[in-house]
Amino acid sequence: MNVKTKLSDRLRPLLLGAALLAATAQAQVRPLDRVVAIVDNDVVMQSQLDARLREVQQTIDKRGGALPPEHVLSQQVLERLIIENIQLQIGERSGIRITDEELNQAMGTIAQRNGMSLEQFRDALARDGLSYADARDQVRREMVISRVRQRRVAERIQVTDQEVQNFLASDLGKMQLSEEFRLANILIPVSEGASSNEIQAADRQAQELYQQLQQGADFAQLAVARSASENALEGGEMGWRKAGQLPPPFDSMISQLNLGEVTEPVRTPGGFIILKLIEKRGGDTQVRDEVHVRHILIKPSEIRSEEETRRLVERLYQRIVAGEDFAELAKNFSEDPGSALNGGDLNWIDPNALVPEFREVMSNTASGELSKPFKSPYGWHVLQVLGRRATDNSEEFRKQQAANLLRNRKYDEELQAWLRQIRDEAYVETKL
Repeated sequence: MNVKTKLSDRLRPLLLGAALLAATAQAQVRPLDRVVAIVDNDVVMQSQLDARLREVQQTIDKRGGALPPEHVLSQQVLERLIIENIQLQIGERSGIRITDEELNQAMGTIAQRNGMSLEQFRDALARDGLSYADARDQVRREMVISRVRQRRVAERIQVTDQEVQNFLASDLGKMQLSEEFRLANILIPVSEGASSNEIQAADRQAQELYQQLQQGADFAQLAVARSASENALEGGEMGWRKAGQLPPPFDSMISQLNLGEVTEPVRTPGGFIILKLIEKRGGDTQVRDEVHVRHILIKPSEIRSEEETRRLVERLYQRIVAGEDFAELAKNFSEDPGSALNGGDLNWIDPNALVPEFREVMSNTASGELSKPFKSPYGWHVLQVLGRRATDNSEEFRKQQAANLLRNRKYDEELQAWLRQIRDEAYVETKL
């Protein structure tokens, strides 16, 4: 298997939204490099655009799709770089930093998922003409963007107990465990406060694309050329979704499609969306994995800097390694009010209920082992895995799963709205 293809496939689930190898890697210095976009206090360079264009073209070629005209593809890629740049600047202003330790841990995880040691991973990148330093930089950028979204989008989403109960009582809630769908989308955007003429123009564009698809046009090619969704350059690929994760009326429409079919354009708050059903799989598994874990959380504060917080967690880690009781240290030091009095014990928990940073470290820590200190959006942690098990599906799990589905549904909508908002609010001057 080509290593470059394999790494791209493996990296996509790890990092929010983008493939590592479709990276804004720093290109070799060119004497004629120039600015192609001014974005608030930063710029996008021609070398960045060229590097990303090459990677997108390679990805489309491997998929066997036809490339849109170069000027169309350039505009799409530039828009993606602009959105990424805005998010990175937000991360910079918010003080989001990825430490070398976190980055090393992420790179080690990527290597492990590809069945390699870190040294083998370096060699594999080199054989494919990829710089390990550039790969690290792109992973860092993706981690920053993920944390920006976690803070700005996910934390604003609330799911009430009543919403969960209503969902479970609905026909959709009862059937959501049965099937899962691999989807792609095309979005024709409509800005907030758009005039009726603008809405009608977007509707006509969406209907035109729908007719082309009905006549056999390639969905992925149209997504790359015409879609405003953030996954456009991946051919509109959304990955796997349950019906309950989709906003109405897609939640019911998608179940009526055969493989390869598309929905008619549907008006949503963000614009007109067309979905394609690529693949289905059953959801009849009646067990789930649970992990028994305990942790110590230390948070930065006005009187304790980020570095002082990290050093405190490191000292606690060394004390546990030296033989001190984890539970006692958690009771005395942990700043997680939900678990500190229980010695940091989170009991048996579904990994999907945890933030990605915590879940990632937990998944790579063997039962009975202690993790090294790591950072999440909540602060600095050290965790210990006490056991793993598979449990039968229960009413409590169904409630948790329903809450996660509703949260994901709201997240997808909120993310698109937030991306449009930050794009509209940013100063952007393109020079293509």
